Amino acid sequence: TQQAFDILTSSRLVEALDISREPQHVRDRYGEGDPRNFGDGAPRNLQHFLVARRLVEAGCRVVTLNFGRWDFHSDNFNGMKNTHLPQFDQGLSALIADLHERGLDKDVAVVAWGEFGRTPKVFTFPGAETKLPGRDHWGAVQTVFFAGGGVRGGAVVGESDATGGYPESDAQTPENMAATIYQALGLPRELVWKDAFERPHQVYHGEPIAGLT
Repeated sequence: TQQAFDILTSSRLVEALDISREPQHVRDRYGEGDPRNFGDGAPRNLQHFLVARRLVEAGCRVVTLNFGRWDFHSDNFNGMKNTHLPQFDQGLSALIADLHERGLDKDVAVVAWGEFGRTPKVFTFPGAETKLPGRDHWGAVQTVFFAGGGVRGGAVVGESDATGGYPESDAQTPENMAATIYQALGLPRELVWKDAFERPHQVYHGEPIAGLT
């Protein structure tokens, strides 16, 4: 708690948020994205990826980015092809390359995931703004991306069935994903936290994903 407070009240945070200190060619590499707020999701500002790298250099141990508005209940293909996927690819790849060039890739784990997957089949939603096909929420399977932090590049763990609807082999859990992140942060397996009654609770509730390191 004290470390977090020290970061929030230090000049390092103010400097980290000031991306004007970065050379223009670095800012251009990350791109701009779409800074508009869509109401039900965060702005897709690609400069936030650059801020994340600067926050890590300032001493932040965990940085969260919200690259929002993926809910394509209609017009899924145009949105993904023309805006979301190109923008996300530019911001994420710039961050990973930047961390590597600065020698931070072994110490910084980059994890990208959503709160759930999307239906393996597309269909037209009643009442949608357009009649173009979309996808709905889908909790049975999704993809999580890991880079850096000692992760072995190019590794693929598990697979879905042919339609991308359900796990086929080596299925993982959210608890395993959390354990993988805890391990990257250097948290010991025996770590516990205590509630208001001093009762101990385990931090780990799963196993780090085998095959990533």
